[in-house]
Amino acid sequence: MALAGTGVFAEIIDGEVYRYYADGEWRSSASGKSVAIVNPTTRQTQYRVQACTQEEVNKVMEAAKVAQKAWARTPLWKRAELLHKAAAILKEHKAPIAECLVKEIAKPAKDAVTEVVRSGDLVSYTAEEGVRILGEGKLLVSDSFPGNERNKYCLSSKIPLGVVLAIPPFNYPVNLAVSKIGPALIAGNALVLKPPTQVSLLHSFTGGDTGIAISKKAGMVPLQMELGGKDACIVLEDADLDLVAANIVKGAFSYSGQRCTAVKVVLIMESVADAVVQKVNAKLAKLKVGPPEDNSDITPVVTESSANFIEGLVMDAKEKGATFCQEYRREGNLIWPLLLDHVRPDMRIAWEEPFGPVLPVIRINSAEEGIHHCNASNFGLQGCIFTRDINKAILISDAMETGTVQINSAPARGPDHFPFQGLKDSGIGSQGITNSINMMTKVKSTVINLPSPSYTMG
Repeated sequence: MALAGTGVFAEIIDGEVYRYYADGEWRSSASGKSVAIVNPTTRQTQYRVQACTQEEVNKVMEAAKVAQKAWARTPLWKRAELLHKAAAILKEHKAPIAECLVKEIAKPAKDAVTEVVRSGDLVSYTAEEGVRILGEGKLLVSDSFPGNERNKYCLSSKIPLGVVLAIPPFNYPVNLAVSKIGPALIAGNALVLKPPTQVSLLHSFTGGDTGIAISKKAGMVPLQMELGGKDACIVLEDADLDLVAANIVKGAFSYSGQRCTAVKVVLIMESVADAVVQKVNAKLAKLKVGPPEDNSDITPVVTESSANFIEGLVMDAKEKGATFCQEYRREGNLIWPLLLDHVRPDMRIAWEEPFGPVLPVIRINSAEEGIHHCNASNFGLQGCIFTRDINKAILISDAMETGTVQINSAPARGPDHFPFQGLKDSGIGSQGITNSINMMTKVKSTVINLPSPSYTMG
C-alpha cells in the first residue's frame, strides 16, 4: 500500500486502518470503528480510516487551542522556514501521495503528480508572502481627522484568529487543503483539518447547500467558502472557433468535469453553434476513457451516487428533447463524455451542476441573452467569454455576476496567488494566497496617547 509501513509513513497505520493525527502523534480511535474509502474505479474498499468519536473531536479542538499559543509565539521567520521544509517534504513524496489520489478519487496519474507539486509550490509561496504581509504594520496619527491635534499614535498589526477549521473538498484534496493550511499556519493560527471522507487518507463537500447549512451554524465565526459553480461560456460570432473548441473540451471535461470551475454550460451564438459543436465532437471522439492508472482523459466519477445524479440530469434532458451528440454510455462510475445540444431552460441540466463529463449547449441570438442566462443562475463562481472584440469582452465581463471572468480562456482557479471568489451561492470571501492570509488574521490596534501634541518638523 502506497503510504504504509515504510519511512516517514511507518506509524500512520494500525493493522488495516489508517490513524488520525492529533496533538503531535498518530492515534487510533476509541470507537473501534472505521470508515471505508471506496476506489471509484474498482468500487471496492481501498483504504479504511478511523471513525472518531465526538469526544475525540472535541479533544482535538482543545489541543489545537493550547498548541496555538506556543505557535503564535514562534518568530515569523521560523514559521516560514518550517513551511518551506514542509513544501520540500511534500514534493519529495509526490509519488506515493499521487498514488493515493489515483486510487481514492480516480484522478489521472499525471494530474495527481502535478497537483502535489503545485501544492508544494503554494506552501513555499505562502511562506514568502506571509513574511512580507505579516511583517508590516500600520501607523496612523490623529491629526489627519478633523478636530484632532497630533497627540495619538495608533499602531495596528495583523494577529492570528486562533484555531482554524479547514474542510477541503474531494476533487483537489491536496491543493485545497494546503491552500488553507499554509495561510493559517504562517499567520500564527493552529489548524484542524477535516478531510473529505472520500479522500481521508490524504489529509466533502463542493455544493452550495452544504455551505449554507454550515453558515447557519457558524454564528459569529468568520467564514471563507468556495462552493459550487455553473460556469457559463459565452461564445460570440467573432470568436476564434478553434480556440473555443479546445477550451470547451479542456474546461468542461478535464478530470471528468469534477471541478468547481469547469465549464458547465455553453451559451453560443446560433450562427457559429454548428461549427463549434462539430469541432468539439471531433475532439471528444479522441479522448481516452478508462482507469486513472492509464492516464485516461475521462476517468470514473468519485462515487456511484454522483454517477446516478449525473444520469438523472441526462435522462431529464433526453425526455425533454435535447440533441445527444454522442450515445449516453456508462459502466459503473465511468461515464463517457457527452455533449448535449439544443438544451432549453426547462431542462434541469441548464441550471444544475452535474460535476461530471456532460455538457449542455444553449443556442442564443444575442450577447444579452447569454448574460441573462448566466445571471439567472443561483451560482456565480466564474465564467468566460470568447470574442476578438476587447470592448465587448469588457462590457460583458462587467455585466456577468461571477467572482471571476476569463476572456478567451476556460475558467480556472489559479495561479494560486490570484484572487479566487464566488458570488451568490458560490461562496463567501476571497481566496488566493494573499487574501487567504488576510482572512485568517484580525487587526489589533495599540494607541499611544501623548500628554501634548507632537509634530515632526523635518
